[in-house]
Amino acid sequence: MSNRAGWLGLLLAAATLGGCGLGPGNGPDGNVRLTVTRDFGARQIVGIDPAKTAGSDTVMRVLQRNVDKVSTRFGGGFVQSINGVSGGRHAGRPVDWFIYVNGIQTEKGATSVDVHGGDRIWWDHHDWGATPDIPAIVGSFPEPFEHGSDGRKLPVRVECSAPQSGPCDVVANKLTKLGIVAGRSNLGSTPAAKTLRVLVGPWNRLRSRDPEAVSIDSGPRSSGVFARFAGAGDELVVLDERGRPARTLGAGTGLVAATKVADREPVWYITGTDDAGVASAARAFDEPVLENHFALAISHDLPLRVPLTGTQSP
Repeated sequence: MSNRAGWLGLLLAAATLGGCGLGPGNGPDGNVRLTVTRDFGARQIVGIDPAKTAGSDTVMRVLQRNVDKVSTRFGGGFVQSINGVSGGRHAGRPVDWFIYVNGIQTEKGATSVDVHGGDRIWWDHHDWGATPDIPAIVGSFPEPFEHGSDGRKLPVRVECSAPQSGPCDVVANKLTKLGIVAGRSNLGSTPAAKTLRVLVGPWNRLRSRDPEAVSIDSGPRSSGVFARFAGAGDELVVLDERGRPARTLGAGTGLVAATKVADREPVWYITGTDDAGVASAARAFDEPVLENHFALAISHDLPLRVPLTGTQSP
């Protein structure tokens, strides 16, 4: 997906982003939510809960079943526009439709992704010039904790820099109230490829103990997260949709973000510039707060969308 030069690149993009190929669904057995947004979730176009589904559905079929104005390309496998919002270029920048199921970017085309009970399907139209790959987002919470990925529930583990701290308790208790069984441990446990991990603690401690944190420090092209900690981790730089610094936040700043490395399950970070920032991030670990956010910065309990798009006032 990172190489889009030429016609072959466009065809590959169609297969990955918009859905190329055919495949029957397994049939959703419960409520399915459909969300369609623009600009990294900043503007909602469609929100249907529950969405209309049939006995055998794919992500593409659910979209077409619930939204009247859907145009496609490449034999119907690639979504070109939804409600008049099209992929291509806008103001000289590349834009397109991207698909997330339970907060995880799809690795297959929309016509090849089966829909399962409880799935949250999210289409977002955004600028992909900074990166075409945003592998995991937080705005579908409590997914993927409740229903997992591809119809499989995932084992969950909460890893904390201070396991007896208030933020660690807040995160663990939230999952427990949702009926999610989660293990709990110190930082530094050996990462398990098929475990959904939630890391809680100040960034300077997570960074030194978690091997996957380096992707966030390396910027959105590595992690899909449009924010990075500066210096010793005592400042958070929030980026705009082009990957440029937009705001720098200091003491008391928290971050709720997720990423996914290779074939591992997502890692969520409930972190911050200091203990106060981590406490703010833990309080934001809640569905109404995270809804439709790719990631969320919190400065003294005031939320800030990540990335900071042109639709927001600083």
